[in-house]
This record gives sequence, C-alpha cells and structure tokens, in this order.
Amino acid sequence: MKVNLNVNGVICTSDVEPRTTLLDTLRDDFLLTGTHAGCEHGVCGACTVLLDGEPVRSCLVFSVQADGYDITTIEGVATAPGEMSVIQDAFCETHGMQCGYCTPGMILTAHALLERTHDVSREDIVEAISGNICRCTGYGQIIEAVEFAADRLKKSNVLRGNKAAQTGSAEGHDASEKGVLEAAADASGKGSK
Repeated sequence: MKVNLNVNGVICTSDVEPRTTLLDTLRDDFLLTGTHAGCEHGVCGACTVLLDGEPVRSCLVFSVQADGYDITTIEGVATAPGEMSVIQDAFCETHGMQCGYCTPGMILTAHALLERTHDVSREDIVEAISGNICRCTGYGQIIEAVEFAADRLKKSNVLRGNKAAQTGSAEGHDASEKGVLEAAADASGKGSK
C-alpha cells in the first residue's frame, strides 16, 4: 500500500505492507534512525515519536494508520539542521543522555509535556517519563534535564503550545482516525498520553 507520511514537515511516500509498523518505515524506508527499536511491544518507549503532537509508540502503529498525520521524530525537533532544541541542549548540559538509547524517546516525551504544560513540577516530569524505560537507571539526570529545559523555556519568549490544538490539524481526521491516535496514545502507557 502506498502511504504519504508527513514526517518532520516533509511528505514522504513509501510502498508498505499493511503490517509494516511506523517504526520500520521511519528507520528502513526514510533512514530516520534516531527512532530506536527497543522492546517492540510498546513497553520501553525507545521508539516514541509524536503523532499530531502526542507521544506514541511507533512500534505499535502501522504505517497505514499514520497516513495523513503529522509525525515528528527526534530528527525534527531542532529548529535548524546542525542545531539542537532547548530540550536536547539541556540533556547534553546535564548529562541526561547517558548511553543515549532511550534519549530520543525521553526528549520527545518531554517535548510533548513542555508544549502543553508551561509550568511543570518535578512530579509532572516523573509522570510524563514514567512510560519510558532507561536501562542506565539514571532517571535523576533526565529529570534534571527536563527541569532545566522547562526553566529555560519559561524564561524565553519561544511560542509554545500544542501544535494540534493551535492549528486544529487533527480536525481534518474523521472519528475513526482520531480513534487510532487515541488508541496509540493509550497503548503508549500513561506517561505518554
């Protein structure tokens, strides 16, 4: 089946089997290898991407289900090629990236949190990343990184907000498609809703 996926603001076309996951299409067809394959059961969060601004497990979403949605991978969060987002920079400065395997999923989860919540608490951050597993068991530095990024964003004049809510991009989808997004978010665990 032919799918047209809006990945990081670019329409990408691929011919996929109906059973092909979004994770496999992103990595194998579009060479966006920042999205990591972890457990491939929706538990670890290494494959987290944003689907219309909401974090979902790309291993649990079929590519055909993502057709027409805005997909953001770790490659798409920076403002320009060669630059890092505020959150990526905060992870580097606080050594929150550690081995790096869970980092893309953590950053995208944090990105979604900080887009919708401008005044986050430590508890908010812990809740948000609770659906992402760090095998280095170094959550302290990850939480510190998100707090650091939240503080920087709070002091900056960067316009934030849920992109989908601002643009109404999900409004163009019918009820069954919205169900896909909600089901994918539910399957991603409570920290990724």
